[in-house]
Amino acid sequence: MRMEFIVTGNIGKHPLYMIKNGQQQEYVNKLSDGIRKVAGAISPKPVIVRFSDFKTNEYRNLDGGFDFEPHEENPIIGWRGVSRFISEEFIEAFRLELRAIKKCRDEGLINVHVMLPFVRKPSEVTRCLEILKSEGLEMSEEFGIYMMAEVPAVALLPEEFADLPITGASIGSNDLTMGILCIDRDNARLGRKEYFNERDPAVLKGLSNIIRGFKNYGKSVSLCGQAASEYEDFVEFLVKENIDSISVSPDAVAKTRKLVASIEKKYSALKTKLP
Repeated sequence: MRMEFIVTGNIGKHPLYMIKNGQQQEYVNKLSDGIRKVAGAISPKPVIVRFSDFKTNEYRNLDGGFDFEPHEENPIIGWRGVSRFISEEFIEAFRLELRAIKKCRDEGLINVHVMLPFVRKPSEVTRCLEILKSEGLEMSEEFGIYMMAEVPAVALLPEEFADLPITGASIGSNDLTMGILCIDRDNARLGRKEYFNERDPAVLKGLSNIIRGFKNYGKSVSLCGQAASEYEDFVEFLVKENIDSISVSPDAVAKTRKLVASIEKKYSALKTKLP
């Protein structure tokens, strides 16, 4: 569940603008209301809420956002994700998201867990975890803290991230492909020429590094991104790599479940035949 969808759908205002106007609690309440609708409906099944991952141009489009956001030529690789949360300019807004999570869990929705978006460095995760702890949120068997693995640094040094006190990782295949191949994932021209390709050998190598690196540390690994909904060979690659879970679009759920079952059955039979 993505926090930014609640902001755009239920609030429409920049969090720092609301803080400036003394509307902090309104922001917290509306965030928690949005989370509660989903978490309450499917409880006790878990809900992983990803903290907001707006880019600067998207934040500028919110009411009051123009006064708080810099102009960036390339916002898709700019001030976003955890780098924003730990900055002095945004930390108080991030604390409002934490208080919304804490509010839901204090009200009994202990199936709510969290995810850190667009992680670039282990040190920024460490700092972010300190902020979570200061707001009464700390990883435990009852509360999962996950991170997005979508920056090439995670693929190059997976062990350094997997060794952090987190529950697991979710691979963002869209942004990971963008970073490894140095292509703007929204670039229509290059997209038409098939430069953006999640099945490129370099991307597959990055995916394998992340999955194996985190699994070696006993951490869970999942994947979100469009490719698993479209390409059967991509799904087979992920299953062979022993990934824990795959997110797909709603129309692909039934098809992908059957596909995963058939792939697991095939490789199980192959392992049985090995001496």
